[in-house]
Amino acid sequence: MDFSLTDEQRMIADTARKVGEKFGLDYWRQQDKKKEFPSEFWLEVCAAGIGGITLPEEFGGSGLGMLEMAIAIEELSKCGGGSTVGQLFMVNPIFGGVAIGKYGSPEMQRELLPPLITGELNCCMALTEPDAGTNTLEIATFAAKDGDGWTLNGKKHWITGTASAQKMLVIARTTKSENVKRRTDGITMFLIDVERKGLSHGKIEKLGTNTLDSSTIFFDDVRIEPEELIGTLDKGFHELLDVLNTERIVTTAGLVGCAELAIKLAVDYANDRKVFGDRPISAYQTIQFPLAQAYAEISCAQLMNYKAATLCDTGESYGAQSNLAKLIASQACDKATMQAMQTMGGMGYASEYHVERLWRDQRLFRFAPVSEEMILNYTAQHDLGMPRSY
Repeated sequence: MDFSLTDEQRMIADTARKVGEKFGLDYWRQQDKKKEFPSEFWLEVCAAGIGGITLPEEFGGSGLGMLEMAIAIEELSKCGGGSTVGQLFMVNPIFGGVAIGKYGSPEMQRELLPPLITGELNCCMALTEPDAGTNTLEIATFAAKDGDGWTLNGKKHWITGTASAQKMLVIARTTKSENVKRRTDGITMFLIDVERKGLSHGKIEKLGTNTLDSSTIFFDDVRIEPEELIGTLDKGFHELLDVLNTERIVTTAGLVGCAELAIKLAVDYANDRKVFGDRPISAYQTIQFPLAQAYAEISCAQLMNYKAATLCDTGESYGAQSNLAKLIASQACDKATMQAMQTMGGMGYASEYHVERLWRDQRLFRFAPVSEEMILNYTAQHDLGMPRSY
């Protein structure tokens, strides 16, 4: 068990830090205020080779692993973007890259991976539904066989990055749940154009993560061509898990970077702030202890995330580890950003000091991309051997 980074991993961290420093806190505050996709940032990330870090070299990627991706995301996040940086990697290298790289046809890989790696192509994933939520097996969006392709009808909710995407990974039923032997059968993945007849989307106004829109998606007799199938017809659920479990890793990496940034901002402020005499407020244990506790917890989440990423890279099961890392990271980051605001008092509430944005953005990840309650359900059942509780 070796906890030291390799020379290559240290170089990746340095490269990510240099890219992140070009787009500091003020850049992200402006993007948040304008509610605009951070195109300049993402193109710079891709130009540095970080966007395609896990994707095959033959298409312009680096052919490295999820551990290297997590390391890069942490560095980018703590330069100013916070947890939102993890979302950028979620929608592109994960929803697009993992799905296409592992399950796309050779033709699809040749066509789509190069522009995805350079940042010219953006992706999103349409999975969540109003009446299903976390219960993916109960999705109702249906792709009915139509000649050599399918016709898609249904509705998706809280879909991230639709407005900035050209391609959408759609998860649909191709056999209705009442007609399958196993509940996991009958689910299929497709990769379709966002701009397509019958597909419409409406923006959801929300608290944070303003640089990536959230939308409700409507499918009204949307045509799907045969070459847009990803993976195995009717057997896509377990293939989808490869996308969802890697999604947890990038989410956690963004939360680690966000927490470290919030703690640093709070410590810097507390070291400078003097109220009662000449001692800075950072000298008081009531300021020190909560920040130290958040730091301890986020450090543990980081190690578990590295373990999940390493297991993923070596082809071993890593779902339990990625879930636990995300659980602790979301709680610790919430604690870190809240305590950073509390440390700053009124100034923590001001957008000028950035922490309120970090809090708004990270709060999403207490219940997304999977809620902490569902992670605890999974852990109790699968890791502890307790009865199914839901």
